[in-house]
Amino acid sequence: MSLFERSGYQWRETYFVLFDESHRPNADKLSSVVSRLNKRFQIEDIRGGDDGQFESMTVISPDDFAAMDISCVVGEEVLEQIPLLQGELKDNADSDEEKQKIDQIGESNARLDIFHFEKQVEDFGDGGEPDFLDPGGVLVVLERLAELCNGVVVDPQSASVL
Repeated sequence: MSLFERSGYQWRETYFVLFDESHRPNADKLSSVVSRLNKRFQIEDIRGGDDGQFESMTVISPDDFAAMDISCVVGEEVLEQIPLLQGELKDNADSDEEKQKIDQIGESNARLDIFHFEKQVEDFGDGGEPDFLDPGGVLVVLERLAELCNGVVVDPQSASVL
C-alpha cells in the first residue's frame, strides 16, 4: 500500500521486486544504498520493523520531477499473486533469461512495491518548455533493489520482466 500523500504529485506506474523473504533488507542499509545511488535523492519516512527489517520509505528526486514510495509486502498476499503473475509474464517472455527470471519468481514470498509519481508543474516561470519526468531515477533504483534482494523486477502493467 502506498503511503505517499503529497499534493502536486500524480501516480504514474507501479513496479514490483519479487524475492525470497530471507533476502529482505535492513531498513537502514536500504536507505543508505538508495541515497548513494544519486546525491539528488531525498530519503524520507524510512520505516523498519522492531527487528530493523525494511517496511517502507519515500524517495523524492526534485531534479527528475519524480518521487517513489517503496513498501514491502510479505506472505499470503504475495504467494497468491505469484501463479497468476507468472502466467502473464510467460505469455510475454521473449528470451531464456526472461524465462529463468519468471521461474525465480516462483520461489518468491516477498515483494517490494515501488509506486512511481510525477511532480505536476503548472507554472513554468520563464514561459519556456516544461520539464518532464525523467524515468532514469526509478530504473536505477529498481536495478539496485533487485540486486540487494536477489530479486526480479516486474512491470505488472505491461506484464514484463525488466
